[in-house]
Amino acid sequence: MPAPRLLMRHLRDLLRLRLANGLSQEAIARSLGLGQGTVSNYFRRARRAGLTAWPLPEDLDDARLEVLLFPSPPDLPADERPRPDWGEVHRELRRPDVTLTLLWEE
Repeated sequence: MPAPRLLMRHLRDLLRLRLANGLSQEAIARSLGLGQGTVSNYFRRARRAGLTAWPLPEDLDDARLEVLLFPSPPDLPADERPRPDWGEVHRELRRPDVTLTLLWEE
């Protein structure tokens, strides 16, 4: 199950600390009590959304910010979704310490 998303207020703090104050990911993670991977993930999403300067645009409310950072996945019909290579899955499962969960996450 994925971790819950940050509140938009905390997300704005995260972006402010990076974009306006130039703090490192490590310092921001410590300051906000988050993991460095979480901070890195939010920065990656912000870069993809084109949020590279502080202050954020005034017309960017919390709802629009969430849509920018967490776009909905494309609606693909079932027949257009990529299919797993089941032969490869079975070969990988023969290796030591490889589980179906690990393959699913990859």
